[in-house]
Amino acid sequence: MPETPPAAMTATALPPLRETIARHGIAARRALGQNFLLDLNLTRRIARAAGDLAGITVVEVGPGPGGLTRALLETAAERVVAIERDPRCIAALAELAAVHASRLTVVEGDALAIDAANAGGADGRPRAIVANLPYNIATPLLLRWLRQIDAFASLTLMFQKEVAERLAAAPRRHAYGRLTVITQWLCEVRLLFDIPPQAFVPPPKVTSTVVRLVPRPTPIAAAEFAVLERVTQAAFGQRRKMLKGALRSLIADPAALLAAAGIDPTARAEELSVEQFCALARAFAGR
Repeated sequence: MPETPPAAMTATALPPLRETIARHGIAARRALGQNFLLDLNLTRRIARAAGDLAGITVVEVGPGPGGLTRALLETAAERVVAIERDPRCIAALAELAAVHASRLTVVEGDALAIDAANAGGADGRPRAIVANLPYNIATPLLLRWLRQIDAFASLTLMFQKEVAERLAAAPRRHAYGRLTVITQWLCEVRLLFDIPPQAFVPPPKVTSTVVRLVPRPTPIAAAEFAVLERVTQAAFGQRRKMLKGALRSLIADPAALLAAAGIDPTARAEELSVEQFCALARAFAGR
């Protein structure tokens, strides 16, 4: 059973995270993708990387015992909404919420089923997402948020390094793919800094990278999200093939579609720019 929380807990005298973890019996669970970041210097660095948060509601996904949450509460953010599904962590976060009652709202549930744009109740403020994402749901979460990108001022997210490199990749690079195109279509992407495995408890097998995504005022080129998803999925699903062959899973006559978009039918998916994929999506939508 968890021990009784410290009687005199204040914002300036919170117990160490390791004490909170021990008191609530919060051993990281692989099934939940949990790797806890306990170094407050690193969590503060992530919070600073999110930029000026004054007047903003910050949404954090997977706060665990609250390391990054504490750092976010030290910023000028108007409010922090923490989405967590682990009941053990909910109890630990409740202690933090008792200290920051007017600024921290804890929402229990699966982030994949919660609308981050309205989590904790709509408050009329701009929203930013800042999160150490569980690796096992990072990509589905990102795609979900990109579909409603207009709801967010920025996204400062931690991914495993391989995924982060995909987001920032240029055409003709091995990492360039479907996630690259959709992300860069809507956002400016900056890789900020790496965090080594040994910074986490337990240490993952991979290096992590903090990425900042800032929504573009307008997308790079006109396209419908769902259509661009279909086109990129078909093109990169057989990325070794020329597009005239790879797109047969999408349309019976890829050559005509590619001609309508002004794209060489012998090109491969990784050779196309984001703008060219948008042209291909428009041609497919208007066929």
